[in-house]
Amino acid sequence: MSQDNEYGAGQIQVLEGLEAVRKRPAMYIGSTDSRGLHHLVYEVVDNSIDEALAGHCDAIEVALHEDGSVSVTDNGRGIPVDTHEQYDRPALEVIMTVLHAGGKFDNKSYQVSGGLHGVGVSVVNALSSELEVEVKRDGAVWTHRFEFGEPQVDEFERVRDLEPDEDTGTTIRFWPDDGIFETTEFDFKTLENRLRELAFLNSGVEISLADERTDESSTFLFEGGIREFVEYLNETKTALHDDIIYYDDESEGIEVEIAMQATDELQGSIHAFANNINTREGGTHLTGFKTALTRVVNDYANTHDMLDDLDGDNLRGEDVREGLTAVISIKHPDPQFEGQTKTKLGNSEVRGIVESVTHQQLGTFFEENPDTTTAIISKAVEAARARKAAKQAEELTRRKSALESTSLPGKLADCQSRDPSKSELFVVEGDSAGGSAKQGRDRKFQAILPLKGKILNVEKHRLDRILENDEIRALITAIGGGVGDEFDIEKARYQRLILMTDADVDGAHIRTLLLTLLYRHMRPLIEAGYVYAAQPPLYRVRYRGNTYDAMDEAERDRIIEEECNGNPTQVQRFKGLGEMNPDQLWDTTMNPENRVLKRITVEDAAAADRMFNILMGDAVGPRKQFIKDHANDAEWVDI
Repeated sequence: MSQDNEYGAGQIQVLEGLEAVRKRPAMYIGSTDSRGLHHLVYEVVDNSIDEALAGHCDAIEVALHEDGSVSVTDNGRGIPVDTHEQYDRPALEVIMTVLHAGGKFDNKSYQVSGGLHGVGVSVVNALSSELEVEVKRDGAVWTHRFEFGEPQVDEFERVRDLEPDEDTGTTIRFWPDDGIFETTEFDFKTLENRLRELAFLNSGVEISLADERTDESSTFLFEGGIREFVEYLNETKTALHDDIIYYDDESEGIEVEIAMQATDELQGSIHAFANNINTREGGTHLTGFKTALTRVVNDYANTHDMLDDLDGDNLRGEDVREGLTAVISIKHPDPQFEGQTKTKLGNSEVRGIVESVTHQQLGTFFEENPDTTTAIISKAVEAARARKAAKQAEELTRRKSALESTSLPGKLADCQSRDPSKSELFVVEGDSAGGSAKQGRDRKFQAILPLKGKILNVEKHRLDRILENDEIRALITAIGGGVGDEFDIEKARYQRLILMTDADVDGAHIRTLLLTLLYRHMRPLIEAGYVYAAQPPLYRVRYRGNTYDAMDEAERDRIIEEECNGNPTQVQRFKGLGEMNPDQLWDTTMNPENRVLKRITVEDAAAADRMFNILMGDAVGPRKQFIKDHANDAEWVDI
C-alpha cells in the first residue's frame, strides 16, 4: 500500500478555535458569495438589535467606508471588557475569538435574542482580514484589534475616560477577507432593505445607513412597527379595507404580533419573523397562523351563509391568502432555528400558541368589523371559484398531453444527460437565437428551449388563464416540476435554468416576464439557486489575431486602449443573440469556461414581492415613479 492511501491517526485534523470557520465558512454563513458577505453585517447588527430588545439601545448606525470596510455602532451597554475568569483574558477578546461564547444562553442578560448560537460576531472576526472594536462602558473607552481572527495582543487598551454626557455602546468595524469571499463589494440596496425591515420589526429604534462611497444614506424609524410594515408593502396595491388588522398577545413568555390587510391583488405576501430573523422558509409560527386564519374565515363564512356558491365546499388556505399582505413576528426566549443562517423556526409549541392567539383575536375582530370581514371573504370566494376553473383548465391541459405527459415540447432540444445536477436548460429569446444555440451547444448537458415573443404577464392573471399560454406550458413541461402549489423541485429536470435574452430593452422585458413567472409559480427554483441570467457581450474586438469580448462601451474602450494600444481595431457590435453565429454564441455566452452568468437570488422576499408588483402590476403611477428614480441605474440599454 502506498503512503498516499494511508488513513490513520496522522490524517486526523483537529481545527482549533476560529480555524474551523476559515476552513469551512459556508457552514457558518451559508455561502462565500455576495449573500454570505452581507450576512456578516447582519450578524453584527443582530447583536445591536438584541441590545434594543433588552431595552438598552435605541439607535444603530451602519456605515460603508471607502476602504471596503463596514462599521456598526450602537448606543447599548457595550461589550463587557472585564477579565473572563475561565480564559483569564478580557471578555471582549473571548467573545470575538471563541465560538459559542456569548451572553445569550442563560436568558438573564437577554430575555429575547436572535443571536443565540454565540458564534455570530466571532465568525465575522474569523472571516475578516482586520477587525476593530471600540467599546464605551465602565466610564471609559476601550479598543481592540484583530487580524484574520487573531487578537493583536498589544492592541487592547483603555484609550480615555468617557465624557459625562457620552453614551455607552459598541462600534465594530471589519474588513472582509478577500481570500475567502468571491466579492467584498457591499451593496447599499441589499443592506437598506434588511435595515428597513429591522426598523419595522422594532418600533422606536432608529437605524441609519450611510455609504461614504456614493454619499447615499437612509434613516429608518417606525413608531407603528409592523402595521407600518404592512402599509409599506401595500403602497402600490389597492386595499380592500382601510383598517389594518392588528393584534398582539403573550403566552408562556412568547410574544406574538400580527398585522394584515387584504388587497385586490392575485398574489399574497406573507412574511414571518422570529426574534427579528427573517424565516424565509417559514416554520411553526407561520403554520399556526395559516391554519387559524383559514379556520376563522370558514367559521365566519359558514355561520353567515357566505359559501353557497361553492357547492358545499369550504375555502382553502390558498383562497383565503390570495391578495393578503401579512407580517407575523414572534419573540421567543429559546427559539430553535434550523442552522446558523436561521431560515426556519422549529419550536413545536409555537404553532399552538400562534394558532390560539389568531383564532381568538381575529375571530373577535371579524365579529366586530363585519364590513371588513365581508370584503375579505368575498375576495376569498372569488379566488375559490377561479381555483376550481384553474383546476379544470389544468386537467384539460394534461389531457392534451401538456403538464403530466411524458412527451416533451416539440421545440425543446433536450440534452443527453438525465442527471439534473449536470443538466442545464437555456430559455432563449426568439427562434433565430434558438437555432444558433441548438447548433452551438454541447448537447451532452445543454438543452435549448426557444420562446416566441413575450409570454403572458402572470402578475395580472390567475393560473387558469396562465395555463392557456402555449409558451408558458412549454416551459413548465420542459422543467418538469409542475407549477404553483404543486411544484416539486425534486422533479425538476435541470438544476441550471439560464435565461438568455438580448441585451436591450425588449430582452430585459422578456427576462422580467420570465422571472415573474418563476418567482410567482416556481419560486423554489430561485430559492435553490437554480436560475441564472446569461450576460452576452455587446462588443467583440479583434486585434492582431486576438479576440476580446466587452460587456459595455466602457469595457470596449478599455480593451482598445490597454490591449490594442489605441491602434485601429475591428469592432463588432452584437445587437442581438440572433446575429451571432453558433460558434460565437457558444464562445461568448454558452461555454462554461468563458461565459458570464448572473445567479438570480431572493434575499428579501418582502422587497421582491413589492418590486414585482411595482414593475408588473396594474398601478401605472408607482411604475412611472420607479423608472424615473432608477433610469440612471439601467445597464445595457439599447435605444
